[in-house]
Amino acid sequence: MSLPTPTTAAGRDGLRAILAEPRRAVIGLDFDGTLAPIVADPEQARAHPEAVAVLAALAPKVASVAVVTGRPAEIAVRYGGFADVPGLEHLTVLGHYGAERWDAATGQVTAPEPHPGVAAVRAELPRLLDGTGAWIEEKGGRAVAVHTRRAPDPQAAFDALRAPLTGLATRHGLIVEPGRLVLELRPPGMDKGVALRTHVRELSATSVLYGGDDLGDLPAFSAVDDLRATGTPGLLVCSGSDEVTELRKRADLVVDGPAGTVSLLRGLAEHLA
Repeated sequence: MSLPTPTTAAGRDGLRAILAEPRRAVIGLDFDGTLAPIVADPEQARAHPEAVAVLAALAPKVASVAVVTGRPAEIAVRYGGFADVPGLEHLTVLGHYGAERWDAATGQVTAPEPHPGVAAVRAELPRLLDGTGAWIEEKGGRAVAVHTRRAPDPQAAFDALRAPLTGLATRHGLIVEPGRLVLELRPPGMDKGVALRTHVRELSATSVLYGGDDLGDLPAFSAVDDLRATGTPGLLVCSGSDEVTELRKRADLVVDGPAGTVSLLRGLAEHLA
């Protein structure tokens, strides 16, 4: 199976570095929209049907496959079907933007205590959201997300809620992370860029690929840019979406959603055989 050619010189350098020395490469991937199709109810999200098999074929050939997600690590593991899969011993899930960590080799989650501001904003949200058509997604006490996808006018509800939710978050020491018709209130200081950069350095990786689809993936894209600037080649992949264009503009390679991501990963696994 042939691999697609990145459109940028930096991306082509990153792909060559991964292929040349795969056992020192980190493959970083978002979950929703990248490994799993976006659905109206995030509790119904599941990894692409071929994702686990492809990851199991790829993971033994690289330093690490890291799923970097805003979801709680245990939820991503469950919805992804990642637990107890032969070949996934090199899989790590960095949940809550890296605040939580699950390693397939141990099956254990490590995490700090929740920020008290999360419970405080959760208590105030029902009053603020009344009549908007938005609904709340719990994130294990470490964050809370407000979705507008099922509102009568999803984009209008998103736009109307952004300022009041930002004010609420600020009062309780949190930040707002916007996404595809979702506003997530979470603690500051950790994002996908910090999580990815830390993981790459922990493993002394010499190359990195990161694939994402949403605004929350921009810090990870910036982390790859920073790593490239300091001598670690990297490849930026956008899991294509018509709802978010920022990643598409910055990517070295655009694939057709989760199916395209799986196809790319399958090609990598075959080339590393």
